[in-house]
Amino acid sequence: MQPCDTIGSHLCERLLAEGNDIICIDNYFTGHKSNIRHLLSHPNFEIIRHDIVYPYMAEIEEIYGDPLIHPQREDYWGHVNPLGIRSCYDEGKRCAESLFMSYYREHGIPVKIIRIFNTYGPKMNINDGRVVSNFIVQALRGDNITIYGDGGQSRSFQYIDDLIEGMVRMMDDTPDDFTGPVNIGNPNEFTIAELAREVISLTGSKSKIVHLPLPADDPQQRQPDISLARNMLGGWEPKIQLRDGLLKTIAYFEEVLSRGGKSGRPQRSAAFHIPAPAASIPVDRAVFSSIRSPDHCTSIACR
Repeated sequence: MQPCDTIGSHLCERLLAEGNDIICIDNYFTGHKSNIRHLLSHPNFEIIRHDIVYPYMAEIEEIYGDPLIHPQREDYWGHVNPLGIRSCYDEGKRCAESLFMSYYREHGIPVKIIRIFNTYGPKMNINDGRVVSNFIVQALRGDNITIYGDGGQSRSFQYIDDLIEGMVRMMDDTPDDFTGPVNIGNPNEFTIAELAREVISLTGSKSKIVHLPLPADDPQQRQPDISLARNMLGGWEPKIQLRDGLLKTIAYFEEVLSRGGKSGRPQRSAAFHIPAPAASIPVDRAVFSSIRSPDHCTSIACR
């Protein structure tokens, strides 16, 4: 996770609003500076353009591969082809969790691991290739909606605000000896074809659905079991369902396209304001390329 990508920029806004001091490092590889441009004048926010040596990340549901159990629980080890076309992506996520747990066992570093299921919302890159942004942009442009396979494969889509709430609760509300992993996602399941039809309906588009060959090892089902999140994160569960989240995301991309398709965060409204904390508020958290301080390392941030 990078501070200028979709998830990182929303997390920075949340932590600033809570009165934290934020220091970010980003190479802008998957993000865009315009996503955090409105934060640059904030006295408690700093961005450094740089590549970091050590990877700190929040894992995603790719760790489960093409699962054989449904929905997926955290104690499921997954079903991954280690030599397939998706193997470097899937196995990379599994390797990251292994490295974090090795540091936890060897050095006693408090680690927090979350597994993020499909997340969407404002600040997505217009060309990032994700299914929600692809469908919305294609619909708004009147292009064909491209579905790989017959569209019967299922996914569970969570809005960005629900993810950020889960991340913050994982950092702040769990004991140091609780490492996770914890699934953070919306358990409501939709087929890709259903998503495409909903996007066409909400945008009023005349786009047609076309089908392309399904890539090898593409997962057929993804649905999180969020029982552990409910138990450990103070009853956390998603609040924003697909239709409402899509409407917010469609409005974002309409503004992006009105500006010529330039990716990044559109001009914020005057109603959006992050207050600068009073000088008397102690600074106890900082985000450093998704790390909040060097003494409490976690896969999503440090406290």
